[in-house]
Amino acid sequence: MPVLPRSDTQLVRRLLWEARAYLPGLGGVLLLELLSTPLALLAPVPMKLAVDSVIHGRPLPQPLRSWLGGVASNPAELLLWVCGLSLLFALASQLQSLFSSLLTVHTSQRLLLDFRSRLFRHAEDLSLSYHTRKGTTDTLYRIQTDATSLEWVFVDGAIPLLRSSFALVTTLYVVLRLNVKIGCTALAIVPVLFLLTRATRPLLRSQSRELKRQESATLGIIQEVLGVLRVVKAFGQEERERRRFTAAGESCVQRRLRLTLADGTLGLLINFIAALGLTAVLYFGVNDVLAGVLTIGEMLLISSYVSQLYAPLKTLSRKTVSLQAQLAGAERAFALLDEPSEVPEPAVPKPLERARGAVEFQGVCFSYDGKRAVLEDVSFHVPPGARVGIVGRTGAGKTTLTFLMTRFGDPAQGAVLLDGVDLREYSIPDLRRQFAVVFQEPVLFATTIAENIAYARPEAEMEEIVAAAQAANIHDFIVGLPDGYATRVGERGASLSGGERQRIGLARAFLRDAPILILDEPTSSVDVRTEALIMEAVERLMEGRTTFIIAHRLNTLDACDLVLRVENGRVRCGGAATMDEITAGIGEGDLAPAASSKGSAL
Repeated sequence: MPVLPRSDTQLVRRLLWEARAYLPGLGGVLLLELLSTPLALLAPVPMKLAVDSVIHGRPLPQPLRSWLGGVASNPAELLLWVCGLSLLFALASQLQSLFSSLLTVHTSQRLLLDFRSRLFRHAEDLSLSYHTRKGTTDTLYRIQTDATSLEWVFVDGAIPLLRSSFALVTTLYVVLRLNVKIGCTALAIVPVLFLLTRATRPLLRSQSRELKRQESATLGIIQEVLGVLRVVKAFGQEERERRRFTAAGESCVQRRLRLTLADGTLGLLINFIAALGLTAVLYFGVNDVLAGVLTIGEMLLISSYVSQLYAPLKTLSRKTVSLQAQLAGAERAFALLDEPSEVPEPAVPKPLERARGAVEFQGVCFSYDGKRAVLEDVSFHVPPGARVGIVGRTGAGKTTLTFLMTRFGDPAQGAVLLDGVDLREYSIPDLRRQFAVVFQEPVLFATTIAENIAYARPEAEMEEIVAAAQAANIHDFIVGLPDGYATRVGERGASLSGGERQRIGLARAFLRDAPILILDEPTSSVDVRTEALIMEAVERLMEGRTTFIIAHRLNTLDACDLVLRVENGRVRCGGAATMDEITAGIGEGDLAPAASSKGSAL
């Protein structure tokens, strides 16, 4: 998934659009943050009053003399009043910080959760072929890491930038009112900082983008190895995978170091330029005190304000640059969100309660990558209630037929029909409720047995879950466990045997109670006794349903009314052909022999 560079203006507009529902909350945070500027300007005032009026006995400014009355002429009382004023300003500043933090966390976390949820929902909506091509690790990184860019841009970027701009203008106005010469001196560094940050933005943006790509690739190694850890251990390749991870991690370290060096060098230059400005202010300020133009208290006040003036200047410079790294993350997150769905919902879907189960392929062509055809001009018709075997070499396209039936992808040409209606005219949720799928390798979640069975229909009552387990010949095993249906099965059902996982998968299909059943040979890797239990349950499950069986054993075809042989992307329907004709040309090992293999094609 390439990330196309976008201009800062385009990204800012998109960010504002994505965060539009949270702008009132962000506005509240901004107002609270802006309040920090007048509080910061008031903080040095008690010190100035203590130095000039309490220590040196200079008269207070006229408004304060009128307000304080007799206190203004009593140094002891005035000192207490100044100390109280200092505490008041400190308390107000702390309260402002507290309320700002609470509102910031509430708004930013809600914003981030909403954005991540949208990314996750969109990733779910993307077709299986998309995830097959792209993999899942990069998508995971974009949802978990790149999504935080939206929060950072507003909470740690835009709000501090606006607050700093407000503080800069306000503080500069106050400094210029106090002393024009010192104010102009302090302001002289602004053009230098502007040019410096503008020159370094493209470099930091590019380096941040490359770092994120490498971090995503490193995360992919972890996910891949942990997903096939049994294979890694079986072949003793732990050290090799550690080296591979370390090499990828080292590349991340080098990129992070380069980014840190660039960012740190910029920070060093910014602080050095600010120090030059403060030195110039100190030089002119001391000369003005010696010349009697300023009092010591006024010089301390102006120096404090100049320090406050440089703080927002440094913030503006650093945040402008840091923003580039976050905009690189925003680009990646938006690229995922903008990825078009290959399986779109119809504008006005046709209603579908419960299908009769007639399935038809009409001249279907399909390719996963848009280059190599997997199916070419496939046509066949399956009446309701028929049992259909699907045979063929490994990789011939057997699973692709069921992939298209459940609309995990759409044909490049032709159409797949259910009850005479193109699948693309049904809503996807309505369509998929018509199918129950039992995979060759059943997928279980790291939760309880009851919850795994109920995954087919989460609203099912416990009595229905038990009935489904009984129909799948797994109930007696479950009740024999210490925790019964509340037993947790571990990640991917690791605490259960293959046959037990398969029967839970069958129970899930029973609970689904869909009119069309897809079986990816549920007995291909179990012992004879377990196979008998599974086949008994499968016979019950197939009753009254249109059933498609991806066959890996010849005896599976005994129960079929129709056999579809997939070869070189084309499908041949079995009619009065013998079993030898049906399976002719299928490689050894693609279909396992069975004791009985009589012909059953229509």
